[in-house]
Amino acid sequence: MKGSLSVRNIVIAGVLGAVAILLGVTRLGYIPVPTAAGNATIMHIPAIIGGIMQGPIVGAIVGIIFGVSSFLNATVPLFKDPLVAILPRLFIGVVAWLVYVGIRRKSEYLAIGTAAFLGTLTNTVLVLTMAVVRGYMGAEVAWTVALTSGIPEAVVGTVVTLAVVLSWKQIGKGKKSRISED
Repeated sequence: MKGSLSVRNIVIAGVLGAVAILLGVTRLGYIPVPTAAGNATIMHIPAIIGGIMQGPIVGAIVGIIFGVSSFLNATVPLFKDPLVAILPRLFIGVVAWLVYVGIRRKSEYLAIGTAAFLGTLTNTVLVLTMAVVRGYMGAEVAWTVALTSGIPEAVVGTVVTLAVVLSWKQIGKGKKSRISED
């Protein structure tokens, strides 16, 4: 069952969480952009992959690891607030899983791509909403960040997630992956 916490789920959550930490600590997960956000990120991608591949619990675990890493490595006051840095990240993998499960019977490719796109937008929308609610930025600035950073992040997140998940599942190759349960 995708909702249970098996040894496999714990291991995959740990590995994807380690990838998120590595992306944060090395700063490889942050792409400098000339916007109010300062950086576009790809650090949410492991949470999306965890949600799609292993379900909402793994997606939430990887999301919280991403959030804690973001909080501990914060260079701006906005992300030194756990309600901005951690709380929104819990929902990235959960939303990705819900979208994937809702669409996968129609098309596996569409389900993965849509889950990745909406999982990324979940990160963007919830973080920016919390930033506005907590008074770190105005709504106008949040909209600008969402459009200038959020949309490109969603496109990059979709492409990378599709590549990783399709490789993991080995879709279209006529054989099952040893690491995929599907």
